[in-house]
Amino acid sequence: MKKFILNADDLGKSEFHNNAVLEGFKKGLLKSTSVMTNMPFYKDALFRVIMPNPNLGVGVHLNLIEGKAINSNLNMLCDKYGAFNNGYLSLLLKSKNKKFLAQVEKEFRSQIEIALETFKPSHLDSHVHVHSIPSIFELCAKLAVEYDIKQIRTQNEIPYFIFGYKYNPINFIKVLLLNHFSLKNKLTLKKYNLQTNDYIIGVSYTAMMNSDTILEGLKKVKNGNIVEALIHPCIYYDDTIDSHTKEFEITKDEMLKDLIEMMDYQITNYIE
Repeated sequence: MKKFILNADDLGKSEFHNNAVLEGFKKGLLKSTSVMTNMPFYKDALFRVIMPNPNLGVGVHLNLIEGKAINSNLNMLCDKYGAFNNGYLSLLLKSKNKKFLAQVEKEFRSQIEIALETFKPSHLDSHVHVHSIPSIFELCAKLAVEYDIKQIRTQNEIPYFIFGYKYNPINFIKVLLLNHFSLKNKLTLKKYNLQTNDYIIGVSYTAMMNSDTILEGLKKVKNGNIVEALIHPCIYYDDTIDSHTKEFEITKDEMLKDLIEMMDYQITNYIE
């Protein structure tokens, strides 16, 4: 049977993200998440979401983009206050520099080891897809083997367009770039004997994810055994409505769950 994984990125980023993962997991469609161990609400995520729910698959959401680094003296990653100060393009341009890669490895080790203090991560992925950069991906593969983590996310997505939905052309460029990197990175996975998803859904409609975009993305997949859809859900304490609250609604959609199962997908996570 084919596998479908709905993964909530950014656990630990805020109380709102933690609330959404906790509530979404209760509904049965959301069985996987990725936690940012360097963020202020990591301990809240650990004690309120991760530890009480051992059947929730939890990966490490490796982060070089947002917040502060765990380590000091990372001058190629951070400003003088220890806050990350690079975007994806800047990281890509530095990605062949050995000093830079040594600093990335140091920080990634710390982020993974914090998780390992209390739970076994089901997989590795990253904030803003920074681990898709091939030299950083190979570093992640090396660490995955060392820490006995069997799966790493790749970002191979079939481009698709939905009539009536506004499409951001920048997302199309992102899909092409990430697909190109995924071809290289899947060769790296074979080298290290690691596993990955066959396809992903969530790049073409970044910040516009809902049940329709997931379902239409799945319809484009003809031969994928493992398909991961990534979302960034939040629950706020007021009536705020944004892309994050709309993505939380996905986790409650019983009709979507039924339709995915009718397409012969088992709803699962990277543990299973």
